[in-house]
Amino acid sequence: MQTSMHLSAPQNTDAPLIRAGAMVPFILVTSLFFLWAMPNNLNDVLIRQFMKSFQITRFQAGLVQSAFYLGYFILATPAALLMRRFGYKSGVLSGLLLLGGGCILFWPAALIGKYSFFLFALFVIASGLSCLETAANPFIAQLGDPENAARRLNISQAFNPLGAISGALVGTMFIFSGVELTPAQVRTAQLNHTYDAYLRSETLRVVMPYLVIGVLAILLGCVIWKTRFPAVAVESILGNVDLPMNTGFRDLLRYPHFMLAIVAQFMYVGAQVGTWSYFIQYVQDFVHSPEKTAGYFLTGTLVSFGVGRFASSVIMRYVRPDRLMAAYALANVLLILVGVVMPGWVGLWAIFLSSFFMSVMYPTIFALGLDGLGENVKIGASLLVMAIIGGAVLTPAMGLISQWVGSIAIAYLIPMIGYVFVFIYAAWGCHLLPLDGRR
Repeated sequence: MQTSMHLSAPQNTDAPLIRAGAMVPFILVTSLFFLWAMPNNLNDVLIRQFMKSFQITRFQAGLVQSAFYLGYFILATPAALLMRRFGYKSGVLSGLLLLGGGCILFWPAALIGKYSFFLFALFVIASGLSCLETAANPFIAQLGDPENAARRLNISQAFNPLGAISGALVGTMFIFSGVELTPAQVRTAQLNHTYDAYLRSETLRVVMPYLVIGVLAILLGCVIWKTRFPAVAVESILGNVDLPMNTGFRDLLRYPHFMLAIVAQFMYVGAQVGTWSYFIQYVQDFVHSPEKTAGYFLTGTLVSFGVGRFASSVIMRYVRPDRLMAAYALANVLLILVGVVMPGWVGLWAIFLSSFFMSVMYPTIFALGLDGLGENVKIGASLLVMAIIGGAVLTPAMGLISQWVGSIAIAYLIPMIGYVFVFIYAAWGCHLLPLDGRR
């Protein structure tokens, strides 16, 4: 099918990657990609920790991701409307304030000892991250030559896995105590009236990492508040499009490539979040490793993700982003299938390696989906951020399936289906022209 998408061509290596005078804002906003990844991937540790400290099921623990991504879903559009009126900087500052406040709420939540309070704090944190992502992705995409938008986004997003690795490592080292009581030890502790104190101490372990992140968010907000941001024209990621200022949600319906990008992003994020959320459980169930060892395996798979993100930003200089993503999606369909049918060390390493290939998907779907939206870039970006509610839907669904069939391996069929959808989008959906035939 004929297409006018510049993003489906190798990137322009002659044009400056970042336009003059925008380097400091680029660095500061890129640092946000690192920052918001830490609470994102602390969730994977929290799921296991809360199963222990609150004695809840896999499905109930999966509600951590539901509360988290519900915040993303609800705040994305208000954040876009705020930025459409006041600019990208307002979205960044609002996001950092909410992130810092939500992290600080972990302290009273732990003192009260209520799981629901933690879920509320996670909702506030995610609301802040929704503002940050809605602002940061299109802002970075428009800081240079339009033909380099996908490459520029992949470079900034490359710092996201570094934050993810840090989050998983911090959680493993400072949240996991390494104390896992057997059923017999639990009964003994209950008879000695020490079990409640043990559960409380496990709950309190989550507080300090979140307080540190909260303070960092507030300090970074102060720096950004004092920094002058360049004026960014509200335009297509691939160039100016002459559209009236009052265009909005209904106008987006004439872009089938964008509507399918929302579906692809929903399925991808659900696949990614589900893969990581239950990876610790997969390791413990099928290779019988203790929680700290399983946590280090999770950290390792995030390192694989980071290597993939940096590698893809280089490969995209020579390979069309849509073709690269299609190849990566197909690889992950096969790897996750191995994890399902061969649980154990072989399946573990297959799922481990899938993180390398998922690395390119989020920023590339984002950039391809925003191609040619004109004045609707900010609204379109908010809808793509809202699509990550897939993590809220598919993760607890995996928990339910694992409870029904008695195996977390079978539940990994859900991420596999997600990668099938990503492959379809990369191979076909991103090439669809607008309904009026112009882009």
